[in-house]
Amino acid sequence: MPLQNRVDPFGALHAVPERGLFMGNRGIIHDPETKTLLKKRWALQAWIICVCEFREVRREPMGRNRNGGKAGWTELFFLDEVTALSAGHRPCFFCRRERASDFVQRLGAVFGISEPRAPLVDKRLHKERLASGGRAPVVSAEELAGLPDGAMVADGGDAYAMRGGKALRWSFAGYGDRVGGDPVGFGDFADRPIRLLTPATTVSVLRQGYEPVWHASAEA
Repeated sequence: MPLQNRVDPFGALHAVPERGLFMGNRGIIHDPETKTLLKKRWALQAWIICVCEFREVRREPMGRNRNGGKAGWTELFFLDEVTALSAGHRPCFFCRRERASDFVQRLGAVFGISEPRAPLVDKRLHKERLASGGRAPVVSAEELAGLPDGAMVADGGDAYAMRGGKALRWSFAGYGDRVGGDPVGFGDFADRPIRLLTPATTVSVLRQGYEPVWHASAEA
């Protein structure tokens, strides 16, 4: 049976077979005895995005991966980095240091911070991410065209990633239907409240040129 550790763009955790390209964590939020989640959905403000393979380290998902047979951080999985960013995570400084530094430095450039640090980023994101109590602001169909590639929006319970002037419908298996990119533009969304899922801080970093890793289905 799949474990409940697959993350959607809203930041919610599901039990589905697909794992995706990236792993990450929010601290220890599982019971290693039953391999089920605790009631809490995070244990710290640093929600990170990690690679699935690093230095040949092998972990047992939702197991006892800490010295003394204790539960280590809870392994979460994302379709791609675009999904993880939408859920409110940011690159890990341990296994993705170059990418993490790039992300934080671009944030510093946006907000005029000469020496930006990860805790500052985490504090901002924790206030904005939907899964930790933030709000997803409504954007108009016209504003969609101005969003940077990699930003994600929601039409009700359906999530879409912005890429090349189109909105790509998200699923745990990959991206599907495209909306936009023609004379009609985003008219299909015109009569419904479209919400911006990706935290405002991350959207600013994307506008500054940060290029997230996409699932191959986005190229179709």
